[in-house]
Amino acid sequence: MASKENPRPGGRSARVQAAVHQAVREMLARMERADVTIPLIAQRANVTPSTIYRRWGDLQELLADVSASRLQPETEPLKTGSAWMDLQAWAEQYADEMSSGAGRQMIRDILAVSDTANAEKCSGYTQQQLRVIVARAEEQGEAFPTLTELMDFVISPIMYRILFDQVPSNDYIHGLISRVMPKVAASPEIAEITADVSGV
Repeated sequence: MASKENPRPGGRSARVQAAVHQAVREMLARMERADVTIPLIAQRANVTPSTIYRRWGDLQELLADVSASRLQPETEPLKTGSAWMDLQAWAEQYADEMSSGAGRQMIRDILAVSDTANAEKCSGYTQQQLRVIVARAEEQGEAFPTLTELMDFVISPIMYRILFDQVPSNDYIHGLISRVMPKVAASPEIAEITADVSGV
């Protein structure tokens, strides 16, 4: 969290964070972004403005923290029975969510601050999801890319396109995955899909 203090987990600190985050989410849903201010957030959250300034520093840091919190996955990647297909389904959903209007705004909020803590947190969320899929592949005996390969050759190109307003298509995502996948004795269905997208 991009906090200016180092509050203990739980207790009053957690309640303040929850109240402030909820206030920000509600206001952004109902108001023009330019009209959202720390005094208004404080009033809605029933805290003092100084509490917010002391903890987050300024409005942009607070917005970055809220955005990072909203990007935390609520569930593990869908389990299809094949890690290859798990990765494909997860990557499609990831690209769809991150390229939405709300997703792009959250990315902008996180990258707009000099403190990299929230950006690192979001990267950690992505890696955590991918580790689940990599672990499934290991359990199932599937040849599979490493976490580093997935971040470098699947996630990075997807994020690059999103940052520069080029929504990645499913075909593009399938092509990234097919190129990073090692040669495996896949099921006929997967082999056919891989062959179809290998030239994307």
